[in-house]
Amino acid sequence: MSAKKPLVVVTRKLPAPIEARMGELFDVRLNAGDRPMSANELAAAMREADVLVPTVTDRIDAKLLAQAGENLRLIAQFGTGVDNIDVESARRRGITVTNTPGVLTEDTADMTMALILAVPRRLSEGARYLREHEGAWPGWSPTWMLGHRITGKRLGIIGMGRIGQAVAARARPFGLEIHYHNRKPANAVIERELEATFWENLDDMLAKVDIVSVNCPLTPQTFHLIDTRRLKLLKPDAYIVNTARGEIIDENALLRALEAGELAGAGLDVFEREPSVSPRLVALPNVISLPHMGSATIEGRVEMGGKVIVNIKTFMDGHRPPDRVIPAIM
Repeated sequence: MSAKKPLVVVTRKLPAPIEARMGELFDVRLNAGDRPMSANELAAAMREADVLVPTVTDRIDAKLLAQAGENLRLIAQFGTGVDNIDVESARRRGITVTNTPGVLTEDTADMTMALILAVPRRLSEGARYLREHEGAWPGWSPTWMLGHRITGKRLGIIGMGRIGQAVAARARPFGLEIHYHNRKPANAVIERELEATFWENLDDMLAKVDIVSVNCPLTPQTFHLIDTRRLKLLKPDAYIVNTARGEIIDENALLRALEAGELAGAGLDVFEREPSVSPRLVALPNVISLPHMGSATIEGRVEMGGKVIVNIKTFMDGHRPPDRVIPAIM
């Protein structure tokens, strides 16, 4: 590359320290208003930019990639998942894709554990009652707002990668039995440390656990992995928590199961049609619905931005970026 700074287009507002550092290193075009770009605006940016910095809400498909300019050689995703990008189409056009893996493991696991604790104990319902019935609470009662203890219950983790393991590590001290389904068993040392039981067959695990935590990536194979048939395998007093991707669960099927009393409750940080969320789902008292907050910590977002900068700088210096996404291993 020449001494001329590369044009880096950032699609959303990023933490101030990251934007400031990008301004020092690159010819950067920021999105101060934080308004999501339309497909036409993304296409225009891709025609001009040397580097595009999108987020998980930007849909970059083959049609959009076909409109990219010759200078676009790197898409440096601000996020871990890359299901919003047609990585294979990018590769065929000579465009490298990077992401920010590992940064959000602890934050997402914390949020997952928070939901695992909150949903069975009806924390959201209790807080909402006091807020909506000011002065009407009659006081403590032996039989009011009863939930379920989690000690001794079986937690079934779908996806035993970094986040799944971090969830298991948090859940063990609370007395939960750890069960998991994954493409292959975890390392034997990890299994021993977490006292985790591997289930090769997902259906068999779902029928036996009390709480399900969805922690796998969204791929064509995991789209609607939890559908009507699999929801019916769960116990009526089971709970399901999802901090991965909304599309992994068939949301309409989940809604029907919850409304029919076939599930005890759910904790959802992600939704199938984000940012659209079903009002029926939000209205259910036994569902905690959060606006995709799993990675929303200052520390996490700054670390994500730091990885984006390292990937861009390494690439522009003529080296392989450390977080290059390879389609074959996604």
